[in-house]
Amino acid sequence: MLGIPDAILSRFTERLKNSQVPVCYHAEYLQWLRYYLDFSVVCTLPDSKAEQVRLFCEKLKSKNKTPDQQRRAAHAVSLYFAIVKNGLPVTSLPEPDSACVTEPAISDDCPLEHPAPIRKPPTLSAEASPEATPVLDSGLSVARASGYLEAGYAVKSESPEWDAILESLAAEIKVRHYSRKTLQTYANWSRRFQRFLKNKLPHELSSMDVKEYLTFLAVKCHVAASTQNQAFNSLLFLYRHALKTDMGILHGVPRAKKSLYVPTVLSRPEIDAILSQLAHPYRLFVSLLFGCGLRLFECLQLRVRDFNFDVNILTVHGKGKKDRTVPMPQTIIPQLRAQIEAVAKLHEQDLTEGYDGVFLEDAMEKKYPHAPKEFIHQWLFPQKNLTVTAQNGQRRRYHLHESEFQDALYHAVRRAKIPKKVTAHTFRHSFATHLLQANYDIRIIQKLLGHASLKTTMIYTHCVPVRTVKEPKSPLDF
Repeated sequence: MLGIPDAILSRFTERLKNSQVPVCYHAEYLQWLRYYLDFSVVCTLPDSKAEQVRLFCEKLKSKNKTPDQQRRAAHAVSLYFAIVKNGLPVTSLPEPDSACVTEPAISDDCPLEHPAPIRKPPTLSAEASPEATPVLDSGLSVARASGYLEAGYAVKSESPEWDAILESLAAEIKVRHYSRKTLQTYANWSRRFQRFLKNKLPHELSSMDVKEYLTFLAVKCHVAASTQNQAFNSLLFLYRHALKTDMGILHGVPRAKKSLYVPTVLSRPEIDAILSQLAHPYRLFVSLLFGCGLRLFECLQLRVRDFNFDVNILTVHGKGKKDRTVPMPQTIIPQLRAQIEAVAKLHEQDLTEGYDGVFLEDAMEKKYPHAPKEFIHQWLFPQKNLTVTAQNGQRRRYHLHESEFQDALYHAVRRAKIPKKVTAHTFRHSFATHLLQANYDIRIIQKLLGHASLKTTMIYTHCVPVRTVKEPKSPLDF
């Protein structure tokens, strides 16, 4: 998908500020403009502006966009036509990437935080070999607008009372420094609860409303036990911290049947087969997932400062602000050094061209204003293009988007002909299981995985037979 050129972005952002479009919709309007620019390149459109808007809205309708989303998209395109009419050259549009598919990549969950291009399966070449030096592009010529919008609470509903409660919920979550995904999950469940109750006033809610909703999820929707528990925890937080009331004890709520989950585990030949089908940097990414037992976002959010090559230790920033250290695999240390050197070259180019730094967590930038431009804070796997923030128009560097890796992994597994469902977390399961097979103590594995409870780690004893020294035998074989 194309990015918005700087000349268009600055004029369009200024137009949004001067218009009567609510600030909460600015990021969404930028996203619609990106979709339209991509749509206008890959499709042959008539000269009539009105006909172009009609065809664009029909495309959105085919992607199951709501009428409100279609109206906002049409308004965004009309604002773009206004700035083009005022003298902005259309020739400033970049050429489409030949690797992109021909159909506009309009997501069903728009707007996304960091939309990524949908590309064809990567083909292996000489540059994809492990010995190849990674080369990173700055992407300053194709800056992307940040389309992030906190789902569930930033978008207004028909009930101002519920909107105020959702804003209070978001504030309580941010005060506790919960992750952005937790905020989105809790807010979305609260919105679904609101729709189930048909905008019943928040101060009239009772524990019976929660009981009816959880029963509806289990009996009518047939959700999994984990989904029902997630909904319950979201509503419990809503009642306690946003509504400032006690939910009470829920009796007689049907519970979704909890199933025994046995993780999918890959053998070493299967992992090697997948690695052989991956190009850089995805091969190094999978090597870290399996070699260090990382979660997907733990690997995505690795920075240069996290690597200590003197003692070969990697610092992992896990869930719940819990850090841990794991040993770095010796076999990929040369690749890690080469990747950091490539990041250094990209960083020097970014500084030369005047970018505003990387995204940092919490309020670290307020305490250390120069930190975003320091090399130690740069991502190990940086995004190719810069992201333009909707608030101030700054050009920032974000890490590799998870959808890009997931797309590459999907095709690599198919080419390797692995008859298993493989996700990023499968390599973490394989890490723990392989250590068990190597006779490592279960508590050491718990520490390396960052599990708070040993019970969580014990699930890997069900994956494959574990050959330990004290393997139980039948008395008949004594």
